[in-house]
Amino acid sequence: MGFETKYITPDIKLSEFKGKMYKAEAAFDFHILVWFIAGETTIIQGDSIRTFGAGDIFLIPRNYIATFLNYSKEGQNHQSVTMHLTTEKLKEFYEKHPPVVLPHPPQKVISFGRHPLLESCLVSLKPYFEVHDAFPENIASLKITEAISVLRLVDPAIDGVLANFEEPGKIDLADFMEKHFATNLPMERFGYLTGRSLSTFHRDFKKTFHTTPQKWLTEKRLVLAHYLMKEKKRKPSDVYLEAGFEDLSHFSFAFKKHFGYPPTNVPA
Repeated sequence: MGFETKYITPDIKLSEFKGKMYKAEAAFDFHILVWFIAGETTIIQGDSIRTFGAGDIFLIPRNYIATFLNYSKEGQNHQSVTMHLTTEKLKEFYEKHPPVVLPHPPQKVISFGRHPLLESCLVSLKPYFEVHDAFPENIASLKITEAISVLRLVDPAIDGVLANFEEPGKIDLADFMEKHFATNLPMERFGYLTGRSLSTFHRDFKKTFHTTPQKWLTEKRLVLAHYLMKEKKRKPSDVYLEAGFEDLSHFSFAFKKHFGYPPTNVPA
């Protein structure tokens, strides 16, 4: 069981997970173009849950905060080719090819299904993972440029996402936290994504919720887990990750301390 990553360059990689399930939570600093070779991934953001399988291609916008549950399926390890579309590379591209759609903040993962043009672009990367010599930077740059060009051809509105270089501004804290409390990110990241320094985030959080972020997050996650088990009849082992906990034993301890009974004895 383990997670293995092979890099062609720092921005192009082949990832493989050998195990039943792997969880990751993040809000990336760059856009991520993903092509699934095998396995399955569920992406959870607030009350939105989307599942992708072998052959699917999708774009995760930068600063998109979500929980990623990666599974092996049908006896095959979870495997994907991933390309990072960094702000630096995109600015360089759009200096030569001005956007035709005005930028707007990305709101969701963008799915392209199994589009043949994108699939051809990404499939062509696979043989390079077997090359042991240093991968020529000019070829890597061409492959990323090709991917951006194909994305624009497949979806003319994609400029509105890729050419948006704005940093997160100060937004409504209560609304943001209510949507993303189940995503387990460092407080510094929550602060950045709401347009605040860490100290300002703590100060504004206390003013808004009258408690500390950690206490509030733990309670919200426990209440969500309780709801999923009581109303949806799900097992503790099936809900603790989705609710934002990292460890089943810690979840069970916190649950019993908060509700007075273990998660295995939730009243019907």
